[in-house]
Amino acid sequence: MLKFIFVFYPIIHYFIFGFHPLISNFVFGFYQYNMKRDIIQELKLWKDSEEKKPLIIRGARQTGKTYVIRQFGAEEFQNTIYLNLERNPELKDIFKTLVPSEINERITLFTNMKPEPGKTLLIIDEIQESTQAILSLRYFHEEMPGLHVIAAGSLLEFALKSENLRMPVGRVQYLYLYPMTFGEFLDALGETELRSHLRRLENLTELPEGLHLKLLEMVRRYYYTGGMPEVVQAYVSTGDIKKCMRIQRSIIDTFIDDFGKYAKDAKHEMLKKVFDAVPAIVGQRFVYTRIDRTVKAGKIKEALELLQTAGIVKRIRQTSGAGLPLSISVHESIFKVLFLDVGLMHAVCGIYAETARENDFTTIFRGAVAEQFTGQELLANQPAYTKPGLYYWGRNARNSLAEIDYLIEKNGQVIPLEVKSGSLGKMKSLHLFMEAYRTKRALKISQAPFENGSPVLSLPFYAIEGFLKREVE
Repeated sequence: MLKFIFVFYPIIHYFIFGFHPLISNFVFGFYQYNMKRDIIQELKLWKDSEEKKPLIIRGARQTGKTYVIRQFGAEEFQNTIYLNLERNPELKDIFKTLVPSEINERITLFTNMKPEPGKTLLIIDEIQESTQAILSLRYFHEEMPGLHVIAAGSLLEFALKSENLRMPVGRVQYLYLYPMTFGEFLDALGETELRSHLRRLENLTELPEGLHLKLLEMVRRYYYTGGMPEVVQAYVSTGDIKKCMRIQRSIIDTFIDDFGKYAKDAKHEMLKKVFDAVPAIVGQRFVYTRIDRTVKAGKIKEALELLQTAGIVKRIRQTSGAGLPLSISVHESIFKVLFLDVGLMHAVCGIYAETARENDFTTIFRGAVAEQFTGQELLANQPAYTKPGLYYWGRNARNSLAEIDYLIEKNGQVIPLEVKSGSLGKMKSLHLFMEAYRTKRALKISQAPFENGSPVLSLPFYAIEGFLKREVE
């Protein structure tokens, strides 16, 4: 009933008063599609928390930040006020004061909607367009804690890193959003019960072979589409992979167009080189000369850092793995890279045909696609309130090279993880690490069925979420 009222109220309002542009943009932008995102549950917990702070949703462009916030507002609040400071730059005048009561008065004047604590969700989108708006979050926390405020922005990370910004540390909370996980992809396909079944590893011990093969085929589909919400929606609605490919290309063009917003013209060419190169070197140690031997490493490093700030690239840092947290023993100059999304990786590298014909998922594009998929699952399934890191282990001793794809922390343990085909006996690096650090548990990720081995647990690609979310070992 609430949804019915929410949709048709503006239509009735039009015949009496005419549309307000902010309201009309909100309604018809939101109800084009409806997909479940796991982060909604985190938002509900935030809403009901007694010690909530203004919330900033962080994530790369096109990952669904605005959609998620609007969906949350429609489902959980009596009314939502949506301010887009980029699309409606005049709204920045609202924040010429930092006094919350005065800000609310101006919001009412601009939108004809009054923010009411406990009833209203105030959304400030593209908040990076106004330093004052970012600073105002502190005062909402101190002077009006009962009002629910969420901020987001497509290039917000650059504003948060600005030396001129006096960030209200301790007065705001961050929530991190990534492309849709494989589990969310299953939900979008209507396979909610199947996803729930996979979350319990006990259910995998006697999984029928037919269901195992069905899930692997769904993993293959996810490799094509990836987790960008617009692409997933197109696939769910039409099943047209060519349409998905066109949308992926459009998203890539949008990322490239954004270069001008955070880099001078002289840097565009280098940004484009690194952007094009990263998907092809996923799973490999990053070497600056592989990008361009004629360019100084410093310029390539600067471009890489800009892409990382934009959320397009993520470093996987090498660590000794000797103890927790893994971040204390990293080698800052030695790292691999992960791209934002496995579907976009296909679009940049043009490897759709290889994924379609290859039977062994771990060999597609020299194994890079499987490592990309696994890295995305590891990132997105970490706690949403902390900025997650990715780590791997490597030993570069003379005549004794060894490497493990990922190291993860779980239940106070360091767990090595390998993305492999073949038998357990071929995983020399994994066994070497386990012997050196007396590791009690290790993971092998492949397309083989689940096998509860000890100490090596063999997980199919579709079961990564189930292991990561499992509380008891």
